[in-house]
Amino acid sequence: MVWNTLCLAVRAISRNVMRSVLTILGIVIGIAAVVTLVSVGKGATKSVSDQIASMGTNQLIIMPGKRFGPGADSAPNFKVGDLDAMRAQVPAVQAIAPIASKGVTAVYQAKNWSTVVTGTSNDYLTVTNWQPAAGRSFSDTEERSGRAACMLGETVRKKLFAGENPVGSSIRVGAFSCDVIGLLKAKGQAAMGQDQDDTVLMPLRTVQRRMTGTGDISRFVVSVKQTASMQRATDQLTSLLRERRRIGEKEDDDFRVLDTRQLAETLTGTTRVLTMLLGAVAAVSLLVGGIGIMNIMLVSVAERTREIGIRLAVGALGRDVLLQFLIEAIVLAAIGGVVGLAFAAGASIGLARLLEVPYVVDISINAVALMFSALVGIVFGYFPARRAARLDPIEAVRHE
Repeated sequence: MVWNTLCLAVRAISRNVMRSVLTILGIVIGIAAVVTLVSVGKGATKSVSDQIASMGTNQLIIMPGKRFGPGADSAPNFKVGDLDAMRAQVPAVQAIAPIASKGVTAVYQAKNWSTVVTGTSNDYLTVTNWQPAAGRSFSDTEERSGRAACMLGETVRKKLFAGENPVGSSIRVGAFSCDVIGLLKAKGQAAMGQDQDDTVLMPLRTVQRRMTGTGDISRFVVSVKQTASMQRATDQLTSLLRERRRIGEKEDDDFRVLDTRQLAETLTGTTRVLTMLLGAVAAVSLLVGGIGIMNIMLVSVAERTREIGIRLAVGALGRDVLLQFLIEAIVLAAIGGVVGLAFAAGASIGLARLLEVPYVVDISINAVALMFSALVGIVFGYFPARRAARLDPIEAVRHE
């Protein structure tokens, strides 16, 4: 019975292919939009998670000032004594990387590139899980003496050396020459969008003496031991720095200790909410598609009134007619769903490449979208089907 009804539904749909295509167009657009936006959103969420994971695990960032971003207040930078105190008095700390940075123009032969010089120590490579792809890291002598040695990020290498290996060459950074001793592995964009590979690493003392002219440290990147509590480490570092910066008991901190894991949770949570919001907005087009199906099915009932009357007159029950038109609506919606999923796959891959985020295949959202398209067929096809089933056989046969 159901199979025969399905065959009748397919035959009725194929009678007017153009009208059927236009009917399912709304469903196709709706399904494609929902699945594409959700897939790209999940890819963006994964990209943020991967970028933060690439910074290193169990990581804290200590920066001066009470706020971050626009409107940030000024506060004194840190000193080398703060670094020594944290290393000696906070047992939860595994490694601490001091950072002093300055924007400069790097020059090699006839090529130049504006970049950021980061003065730090070898602990920076440990804390950020970043190793040289070629060459070596700083020696103890280079760190202590402040020798002009540097490691290049991949972006700087491409801009200055193209396809060449820069190790062993010399570049001019600002007003002095620097020997390239290493090339860092490519990392790509950070969670906030900045290019992590657009940097030149130098010993901290080199940057302090030759570029900034002070002994200030602009921030610390701290790696906490796996066995230690992140919250306890944060509390210990905060207490120590408050003491060293002479902050009164009732005064607010003039520095911030950021937990990258909390930052990751916040960013991924935000992208998830935006993804669901965009998906919900796109789902509105499914309702529009459903209304289109209902409209066309009502027209179909009006056109086939005589056919319906003959079926009822020869013994067909109202529920048989109801089932026939309901299945037609479901088939239309299901076809639209399948075609929409095919378009969504292509659009998702294209957008993922364009936005440089991973392409994430989510079977659940595809299944939900397909079931929702069938549900749209049931909901919006029921009223026309019920109207057809309630036709009076005699009046229907007389209809012209």
